Amino acid sequence: MANAPANSDPADEQDHDFALRSLQERFEANKRYDAGHDEMLRFYEQMLLIRRFEERAGQLYGLGLIGGFCHLYIGQEAVAIGLQSALDNDLDSVITGYRDHGHMLAYGIDPKVIMAELTGRQAGISKGKGGSMHMFSTEHKFYGGHGIVGAQVALGGGLALAHQYNEDGGLCLAYFGDGAANQGQVYETMNMASLWKLPIVFVVENNQYAMGTAVKRSSAETEFYRRGTAFRIPGMNVNGMDVLEVRAAAETAFAYVREGNGPVLMECSTYRYRGHSMSDPAKYRTREEVQGYREGRDPIEGLKKTLIEQGSSEDELKAIDKEIRARVSDAADFAENSPEPAPEELYTDVLVEEY
Repeated sequence: MANAPANSDPADEQDHDFALRSLQERFEANKRYDAGHDEMLRFYEQMLLIRRFEERAGQLYGLGLIGGFCHLYIGQEAVAIGLQSALDNDLDSVITGYRDHGHMLAYGIDPKVIMAELTGRQAGISKGKGGSMHMFSTEHKFYGGHGIVGAQVALGGGLALAHQYNEDGGLCLAYFGDGAANQGQVYETMNMASLWKLPIVFVVENNQYAMGTAVKRSSAETEFYRRGTAFRIPGMNVNGMDVLEVRAAAETAFAYVREGNGPVLMECSTYRYRGHSMSDPAKYRTREEVQGYREGRDPIEGLKKTLIEQGSSEDELKAIDKEIRARVSDAADFAENSPEPAPEELYTDVLVEEY
């Protein structure tokens, strides 16, 4: 501490260092969430719903029923379920980028209105105007779905400021990818969040590729959880393919933020099995690489193995899968048979009128 700047307080430095260490120590001491069997079954069902929904969305895109861009969440299910299952849905807000279907399903929102949104129907959760990339639900405190890379992080800082200003006890969960992690506005937001001790958890969903560019080719610092150090934001390195570890990390991070300590930066190391979007053939990686993740680290298969070890039968889990496939099929039928928005809807939801 002898070399500390003249305007720094050694006590503050020690408090800060202690806070960083204690957060990591808390997580290391409880790195796997102690879920009961019924809760694990619920996680399994929720992750499987995202997987089957996204598979069907891919099919509908191929049939031309979903237009524009469509970014699937297949492989990353444990991140959304692990984190959002720990939120207080009456208080907390969520914002993410354009790979957003899974996050909405993690809320428990009806798959029918999400599929209707994907297909541009009036019954969609954003009246068919948002599509795949711009879903929105103020009712659930889900603020998008954003197409501009990294923009949602700055907006998440605003949501966190609102929580702080209103003293409502809530926090903001702001997701972004490893590609967005190199955007300048991300670091501007981190700086302000740390200065003002905003209640926000920054979550890097590191799926190893920024569109078609591998992390090691696009980022000088590939351990993203360390990137908050310059702003005195503690980082957490989490296995994003293990829903129980993600949930444990959420418990630790959310408690730290709710105690008034300011932001946390969490990196969830995960993997997407499909291309960046439906138009991406993903020729920049080998089939063996993808297969290695599917066979060795798949979040759904990993939890399935744990459930069987704890007494669930193959028949029980197959029945869950069958029921979910039926739900997804119903959602697709609902979307296909729902009307498109009326032409006059072009002129609604454009401006906010003054009271």
